[in-house]
Amino acid sequence: MSVTVKPGRSKPARGTKRAAALRTKGLSLRLDVRAVVVGLVLLVLALAAGVALIGSGDYPMTTGEVVATLTGGGDPGAQFIVQDLRLPRVLVGLLVGAAFGIAGAVFQTVSRNPLGSPDVLGFAQGSSVGALIAIVYFQAGTFAVAAGAVAGGVATGVAIFLLAWKRGIHGYRFVLVGIGASAMLYAMVLYLMTKANIVEATRATTWMTGSLNGRDWDQVGPVAAVCAVLIPLVLLYGRPLRMLEMGDDAAYALGVRVDRVRIVVLLAAVVLVAAATAAAGPISFVALTAPQLARRLTRSPGPNLLPAALMGAALLVAADWASQRLFGADQLPVGVLTGVLGGGYLLWLLAVERKAGRV
Repeated sequence: MSVTVKPGRSKPARGTKRAAALRTKGLSLRLDVRAVVVGLVLLVLALAAGVALIGSGDYPMTTGEVVATLTGGGDPGAQFIVQDLRLPRVLVGLLVGAAFGIAGAVFQTVSRNPLGSPDVLGFAQGSSVGALIAIVYFQAGTFAVAAGAVAGGVATGVAIFLLAWKRGIHGYRFVLVGIGASAMLYAMVLYLMTKANIVEATRATTWMTGSLNGRDWDQVGPVAAVCAVLIPLVLLYGRPLRMLEMGDDAAYALGVRVDRVRIVVLLAAVVLVAAATAAAGPISFVALTAPQLARRLTRSPGPNLLPAALMGAALLVAADWASQRLFGADQLPVGVLTGVLGGGYLLWLLAVERKAGRV
């Protein structure tokens, strides 16, 4: 078997995107060079932010010390701090950010709307309701709260699918049903908060803010398993999702099973959001901003699934590092910082869409 790399054009015209074709016997794969470079840069940034986050805290460590400890060196004290206390937090941040990023890309592609994200469509609120029911009515522990969040997110997804289904799932109807469900679920959140005592309300408020504080290996395992199964599954549907952006008729003509693709990727995205929310709480705006920023960097059509996942991971870990370093002793939960930054980005995005005549 031989592999050759050939440029899409020997002399591309000005403004033309560069691409490369990888060809093996019986297989041809076309790569967007810019998208690949952006993906590699985002991966490096995510890992660098993770190393910086591990080195932050009451016991600061240099980059060299962190890398040495991660590779098996360092004294027992450093190994305990890195391996047992800080590494799980960073891994949860990377996995949750990647899950939110790729899920947001799926929702925005299916709805054909840059505002379509789990934050807007009610899935995060559904997970919050499930977690609050576990906290308020069952005084549940960490594992049961996470299970309640997953159950609430999945139940919300199924309900929205059924309400939005009419000879298939279509973008605007899906968005409208999701916005309505979000409003109703937020009202349920407020009701559950009024039923809680002061201890339960404090715990629920902390969870709903979204935070990576105190995350350990118990949270890493479940979200890692979900990501390991569902992220590759969603990536396999990258080409059909790209065709869906051309419209249902064009996708049908190209042999895409439109309804089947939508159902599979949306269910996978719902479970990813539910698992990520269960691990870190409903961290806002990562799923909204990561796909849009990734698309603007790659300048590539289509859902940009892998760049969106890498952007989400980099954004969340960098935001968690900033929430620790920029506010001194008043360390903010990462959900507060992403909410502030994401809200500003949402206003900018609305202004851009309005100027373009799309809203």
